[in-house]
Amino acid sequence: MCSGYGAGIQNIMKKNIHPPYFPKARVACACGNTFEVGSTKEFIEIEVCSHCHPFYSGKGRIVDTMGRVERFRKRLAKREEMKKRKK
Repeated sequence: MCSGYGAGIQNIMKKNIHPPYFPKARVACACGNTFEVGSTKEFIEIEVCSHCHPFYSGKGRIVDTMGRVERFRKRLAKREEMKKRKK
């Protein structure tokens, strides 16, 4: 019946049930960055994007809550010392 991939796809899809598609929907981040994507919404507001997210921007920091990092380093040093004593 169909000749090739995608041929006759318009006949298969039901009419008037799909939302409109915006191939150039605008996305605005709280940091001020804007870009375009394909979406069913014409305008999207987001709080974090790849430009301001700490992981992607390389500005990630270890948050030292009540000296947890320091306590971990002390335990690690003790383990290293115990390994040296056993040898």
